[in-house]
Amino acid sequence: MSGRSQASCHCGAVRISFEMVDGLDSLRRCDCSICRRKYPAAVSGRVDDLVIERGEDNLGLYQFGTMTARHQFCKTCGVHVFHQRRSNPEEIGVNVACVEGLDPRIAGDAEWVDGVVHPSDVV
Repeated sequence: MSGRSQASCHCGAVRISFEMVDGLDSLRRCDCSICRRKYPAAVSGRVDDLVIERGEDNLGLYQFGTMTARHQFCKTCGVHVFHQRRSNPEEIGVNVACVEGLDPRIAGDAEWVDGVVHPSDVV
């Protein structure tokens, strides 16, 4: 996929656009405590390139641990749309199931990254 991608939550209250970094080659899953529970595979984008087209006031923020990652979800339907990464705070991870035109089944063999023993947490 090239060009700007669109993504939205289930109810449509939140809509974003972004440019994928490395296209589908950036597809991955994390095994940190929150990602294990919500289980999204994500594609990468840049924070500076993210445009919240609709629903900024409807985004909820969840943070934990180091408070570096910023998990954004729709307050109406609860769908996790994107997050600012702990591994690289200049990047976002967009839930592949929210990206228009992508079949979320492509994430079946997505690479796993270690979010439990994370370099950002080592002191």
